[in-house]
Amino acid sequence: MEKRTKTLLEELEAIGNNRDMGHVIESRAHNVITSAINLIELINRNYSSEQAEILERKLLGAIKSKDARRFSKTLRKNHEN
Repeated sequence: MEKRTKTLLEELEAIGNNRDMGHVIESRAHNVITSAINLIELINRNYSSEQAEILERKLLGAIKSKDARRFSKTLRKNHEN
């Protein structure tokens, strides 16, 4: 039984190693973009248009700069006010 389980795990790992990297990147990009769109829609529903515009800009800026703290900092400021 243990040997069979190990074989199944090895097969699953081998499948993951043979994936087309282009497909992986496309799939992840699709998921990230869809999530970002949903987040922006949620922001627009829960904040004033002025605040939502700032948060959207900060979200995109945080993505471009690869610094999630930029968005979190702005979000915390909005909660304090």
